[in-house]
Amino acid sequence: MKLLTTTAAALCLAASAAFAQTTLILGEAGPNRGARAAALQSFVDDLEARTDGAVQVDVQWGGALFKANAAAGSIADGVADLGTVIGVYFPQEMIGYGIADLPLRNADAWVGMRATDALMRASEAIEQQLADQNLVYIGTFTTSAVNIGCKDAAIRSVDDIEGLKVRGVGAYGDTFKDFGANMVAMSIYDAYQGLDTGLLDCSQGYSYAIAALKQQEVIDSYTLLDWGQVGALGIFMNKDMHDSLDPAVQAALAEAGIAMADTLGELITADNAKAIETMREAGVEIIELDAAERDKLVAQGTRYVAQWVERANQSGLNGETLLAEYETLLTQFADERDAQGYPWER
Repeated sequence: MKLLTTTAAALCLAASAAFAQTTLILGEAGPNRGARAAALQSFVDDLEARTDGAVQVDVQWGGALFKANAAAGSIADGVADLGTVIGVYFPQEMIGYGIADLPLRNADAWVGMRATDALMRASEAIEQQLADQNLVYIGTFTTSAVNIGCKDAAIRSVDDIEGLKVRGVGAYGDTFKDFGANMVAMSIYDAYQGLDTGLLDCSQGYSYAIAALKQQEVIDSYTLLDWGQVGALGIFMNKDMHDSLDPAVQAALAEAGIAMADTLGELITADNAKAIETMREAGVEIIELDAAERDKLVAQGTRYVAQWVERANQSGLNGETLLAEYETLLTQFADERDAQGYPWER
């Protein structure tokens, strides 16, 4: 009996030693700066803390392992153990996750992230679709609310959209096109020059990005749409690697993934508020779109929501059910925010 006990203890020690050497490689296409990078680093630090340092994460920044449009396949193939995936690059593979990009009434970064995270963890159908691709969902980010900056123009109602040359964002841009905008294909990084030269009248984007790219220098109005956000952006893991880990580590990954949304929510909310003040100081008029006008955008956007439901159904998901669950979660987390405040304020 003593020999068996000693042998078992030795095996446990050996397993612990092997476990202590676990290093996960994380691929990130973006640079190591900004709110999202800080939230990603918080995830890394949190995971290491939750495993008492037993699991280390080596983040490869700036697309060192793969570019953004190759992320899903690269993670599935084991180029990295886990990494950031932007859903818009994988419309079919990430069809379930794409619900977070829909032009719903969903402008609060924290509410949107927590609702998306809860749906991704609760849906067995989405989990299975990801598993079929050798992927596991870990945690979510967001680009935050879509708003619009204009030069020599101002959007105070949907009637003001017609005829404007606009750089759009996904279904938000499509909805503007429905209201008569002339859409211009251009990246957010080129929008400064587009606005400066007159190739663009307006550019949809995110408050913190406007300030980071100094677009307050070339716009004179900025309309807060109070509409929705682009949120299909998060961390996914190679399923083979995930399944090989101790259940306690798997739990730590999930817990760190949930906490990451709280961290980014605090950071990006503060960055957006600061960016709006930067615009005001630069003389940019800040316009809050009237709720009735906002509702017209939401109503028109339902056609793109319906298209997502159809594509989700075709992929084997129940689009109607997922949409209903997501909208319920958005209400749930909005109610929690209203009753308790944001987590960082409690």
